[in-house]
Amino acid sequence: MVVYFRHFDMSDVPKTQKAAVYDGYNLPVEVKEIPVPELGPDDILVKILYSGVCRTDVHAWQGDFPVPIKSPPIVGGHEGAGVVVKLGSNVSNWRIGDRAGVKWMNSSCLTCEYCKRGYETNCPNLVLSGYHRDGSFQQYAACKASEAAPIPESCDMKTVAPVMCAGLTVYKALKEADVKPGQIVAINGAGGGLGSMAIQYAKAMGMRVLAITSKEKERHCKELGAEWFVDAYGKTDVASEVQRLTNGGPHGVLNLATTPAAAETAVDYVRTRGTIVLVALPRDATVTLKVFWAILRSITVKGSHVGTRQDMDEALDFFARGLIKIPVEMQPLKNIASVFKRLINNEVQGRIVLDMWN
Repeated sequence: MVVYFRHFDMSDVPKTQKAAVYDGYNLPVEVKEIPVPELGPDDILVKILYSGVCRTDVHAWQGDFPVPIKSPPIVGGHEGAGVVVKLGSNVSNWRIGDRAGVKWMNSSCLTCEYCKRGYETNCPNLVLSGYHRDGSFQQYAACKASEAAPIPESCDMKTVAPVMCAGLTVYKALKEADVKPGQIVAINGAGGGLGSMAIQYAKAMGMRVLAITSKEKERHCKELGAEWFVDAYGKTDVASEVQRLTNGGPHGVLNLATTPAAAETAVDYVRTRGTIVLVALPRDATVTLKVFWAILRSITVKGSHVGTRQDMDEALDFFARGLIKIPVEMQPLKNIASVFKRLINNEVQGRIVLDMWN
């Protein structure tokens, strides 16, 4: 068992650090020397060893989500894996040297009706890493101690980083789909970074998987555990083929594809009494329901936004037990601009993880 920095001297925390900074929307992403964050009384400071890169980071850089964002300059990133090197004055549940993850959810108020009911992802005062507060594309990141993720000792720090958002997101969405062991879940967008993990989580949860994505990713999806495959861009009608292969449609659908048509089509092929979970965030996309048939077939359509602290612990447990294998491509922090370009061009299979110290 490896223990990181258990006897770390807080005087070793430098005054400045390297970070990927957005000085403005769509302006060049630059690696700069900036101050190490100051801590609030309820914060911890995490030395980020590795950070995953998510398509949402690109949206933060472009400033194109229809929700308020911190005015640039801002440091992106929300899939950080590292070790605690400093504690706020009120923090008693973390120790120096603990392994910690910095997530998309940096803090929630813990006092609103949603937080009290365990739905902190719906908190109206939610603070998001790399969006409202500087995130994990820096060598030292601050977050609320209550939202930091305890990383089990058995987890590889390079490959666990994407679990902080991508893994958590698909795990929670699968729970929301309410697909029972032995039932079928369709994963639209199965070949990408989220989809690759969604297939594995679904299999580990006892579900049978139908993958929908581009033809060149068929082998990849089946190697991960998909039983059936439908080409999202082929000549065959997607809805008809999904229903044929599953003998009436899947019991649940995860929509991870960013094309507006993907969510719309799911309404046509989901099984009666099935659930469609919307995860991808295509701007201005809509889902049209034929109300009469939605009622008669008892179809449920819902959104799912990352996951709670309990969901995070559960998602990490699957990973720690070796049930989730994340194909990662390592890149140094200095290559962040080229990584963004590849994400925009859909040239990434699996997940890219930045080495923050290389």
